[in-house]
Amino acid sequence: MFKRLLLVCWLALGSWSAWALTPELAARIAAGEGDERVAALQQAVAAGDASLAPFLRALQDGRVRLKGGQALVMAQGQAAPPDAEEPMLNNRMRREIDAALAGLDLLSPDRATRAKALDTLRDDADATKLALFERALASEPDAALRRQLSALVAGAKLSSSDPGQRRAAATELAASADPATRALLLDRITGETDPGARAAMQSAIAAIGDRLAWGERAQLLFSGLSLGSVLLLVALGLAITYGLMGVINMAHGELLMVGAYATYSVQQAFRTWAPAAFDFYLWLALPASFVAAALVGAAMERTVIRWLYGRPLETLLATWGISLVLMQAVRSLFGAQNVAVENPGWLSGGWALLPNLTLPYNRLAIIGFALLVLAGMALLLAKTRLGLMVRGVTQNRRMAACVGVNTAQVDTLAFALGSGIAGLAGCALSQIGNVGPDLGQSYIVDAFMVVVLGGVGQLAGTVYAGLGLGVLSKLLEGWQGAVLAKIALLLLLVLVIQKKPQGLFALKGRSVE
Repeated sequence: MFKRLLLVCWLALGSWSAWALTPELAARIAAGEGDERVAALQQAVAAGDASLAPFLRALQDGRVRLKGGQALVMAQGQAAPPDAEEPMLNNRMRREIDAALAGLDLLSPDRATRAKALDTLRDDADATKLALFERALASEPDAALRRQLSALVAGAKLSSSDPGQRRAAATELAASADPATRALLLDRITGETDPGARAAMQSAIAAIGDRLAWGERAQLLFSGLSLGSVLLLVALGLAITYGLMGVINMAHGELLMVGAYATYSVQQAFRTWAPAAFDFYLWLALPASFVAAALVGAAMERTVIRWLYGRPLETLLATWGISLVLMQAVRSLFGAQNVAVENPGWLSGGWALLPNLTLPYNRLAIIGFALLVLAGMALLLAKTRLGLMVRGVTQNRRMAACVGVNTAQVDTLAFALGSGIAGLAGCALSQIGNVGPDLGQSYIVDAFMVVVLGGVGQLAGTVYAGLGLGVLSKLLEGWQGAVLAKIALLLLLVLVIQKKPQGLFALKGRSVE
């Protein structure tokens, strides 16, 4: 039996004579005290022998036994001899084995495996693995992974006992822009005793900090543009309804919610009946969310709002009541809890420009989508018959009626259009957060701020106000926090309205007495 187990070990791991992992070294890894086992493991890892990984995985799987001073590797499902002992693995040894396997994966022919190993070892660069890292660097063909390996080698040299090697490593790492490298230097500098190495580390920390600051500024700007694009989408529909008819539509946020739940319904339909085409559900969800919100908006205008034109207080109260009805209807149909809308595969992940600057694909898509909706709105208002009538009714309702424009029909179509755009905004918002009955309440105040600041009924003003408020909000949040940033924006809006009551970009037209 004993000979058969040795034969299994030989077949599984290779000929002993060709091993850097000798039977004695394997036994030291499997048995003994903690420090001795770790030292033996580090010795085997430094050699980088391919047969070490199968042995370590067998040790993790509980297929290694100790007998007569030998480490025996058993095949899957093979019974252990009754007089053999199972090695004990504490948490420290398990961590060391995981790190060792990751280090050995650096020599894998598969690029994805090597990249994953680099991510695992990013915070575990020590001098005991330096030989393995240098060997992996010498054989690495991919330029991006070579840069990461170079930083890993330099990080391992920071743990060297040679002060000159530590100084050289700190100088090399000064060219990095990785937050993890800066954190590693900050950790190493606390115990550094050599003045030259300490000065090199301080210089490297300062240089990396300067590069990271640019990434943080770019991230802040992108966050502001992303928020601004969301505000633009939310406010575009409101700019039409509020600008055209003067209706203070407090149910505009709930029209966003309708679009978001339409997106959720389409997602569930694809998940149930067409799971293979799930990544394409968003292309059907966009028109579905527009139509659903437009129909709700048209019904609101035809049944309630058309009877309240010229009575702003009554329209405010009526639309607020409609918003409560819509929220309760959604709670009854879908439940009071938030529902999750999953991103399609092509919107998952992000574009990593810098180690501390990643642009999520879903945010980039929303920025592009907002620009497309804006371009479509501009073309509709400037180049179509409906746009001409909308602009005419907006500037002078009585004169438009005198020349034969059916203002009631224009009101319905415009309100449906604005509501449909709100539905599109809800579809976009579903890709960056959960969908719930209270979704619209988070954006209704900001939407009115954008419309009022930009100028009622003015498309260009809505664009500038939406993007401007988004960027300014993120700048103020980074400086004073979210609550004070909101207060500062409200105060700014009050000051602007005092100077320009019709907004920054007011429409020009004749007043009708």
